[in-house]
Amino acid sequence: MRAVVQRVLSARVVVDGEVIGAIGRGLLVFAGFSPTDDDAVLGWVAKKCAQLRVFSDADGKMNRSVIDEGGELLIVSQFTLYGDTRKGNRPGFGAAALPDVAKPMYERFCALASRELGRPVQAGRFGADMKVELANDGPVTLWIEREAEPARSVP
Repeated sequence: MRAVVQRVLSARVVVDGEVIGAIGRGLLVFAGFSPTDDDAVLGWVAKKCAQLRVFSDADGKMNRSVIDEGGELLIVSQFTLYGDTRKGNRPGFGAAALPDVAKPMYERFCALASRELGRPVQAGRFGADMKVELANDGPVTLWIEREAEPARSVP
């Protein structure tokens, strides 16, 4: 799984002119999934997003999480995070999970992130043409990536 996390003052997702998800201060998470992602990977990234210390404490140091701040999460699916641009000028997306696999992963990731945050998260609409508006705070933008552990054979 790959996630791009941005600290925001506000963010919202619009589909067909309708706001379908919006937050105030918090984190905007763009999430991409690979076919090998499992619950362990999704849970690890959800926990990392919720506990990521990117908000300033009283001394001005990034030492507080979105949980500590009482902030919000907006999660948007984005298969293009798996775009391969090494050859040619058109990205290839062969490493991204296909929609029938990625959609349940996205829904599960949102549920896990909500559990970690301790309250509901806002979300985009899987597979939709979304317009994402945000006020990046800082800017603070981080890349989080985690792969499934290879299966171990028992001797």
